[in-house]
Amino acid sequence: MPELEQALAEVAAEMAARTDRGSVASYIPQLGKVDPQKFGIAGVTNDGRVILAGDADQPFSIQSVSKVFTLTLALGKIGDALWQRVGREPSGNPFNSIVQLEHENGIPRNPFINAGAIVVSDVLLAGHQPREAIGEILRFIQFLADDDTIIIDREVAASERATGYRNFALANYMKSFGNLHHQPELALGVYFHHCAVAMSCRQLAMAGRFLANGGRN
Repeated sequence: MPELEQALAEVAAEMAARTDRGSVASYIPQLGKVDPQKFGIAGVTNDGRVILAGDADQPFSIQSVSKVFTLTLALGKIGDALWQRVGREPSGNPFNSIVQLEHENGIPRNPFINAGAIVVSDVLLAGHQPREAIGEILRFIQFLADDDTIIIDREVAASERATGYRNFALANYMKSFGNLHHQPELALGVYFHHCAVAMSCRQLAMAGRFLANGGRN
């Protein structure tokens, strides 16, 4: 424990001394407003001990980190059938590329690129309204983190929807291949909202602990 505390403190101190650190996402206007000087780090052991450094309690939009949680939910719902609709291979292309979808009949390479995460969102929509699917995702993350104060940043979600032209293209293209079972705007509504979950480093470390603990929280 002392070694881990020291390691995190050293990383935070090194980052605090840098004046060139941080670069915010300009492709989503609301994310462009984030203070690039913020830096936090958190670690949680399997027995629940928490180590923090820097701005570890500052909430931020977790964006693609949320794809881990939605994938977990989708696998719990349909198991290996998920892999008929999304692959398990690296893409070798940018996370929002449409190029491979044409060659691979609308099947995304993996669930962590945008196209794959949109398919996962479509899976979570089955039998639900978008509001219900979004609520299920949020409650799952709150459960994992043992913290019901975690929220969805509605302004970030709206900003993503207003500027998500390429994601709309990906969704419509996959729909043309039959790989979305709901209307693209519905799957995208779920996708934009789970990317807009706002958490601190502490909360995120707690929520991710099951990954290092044999699936147990």
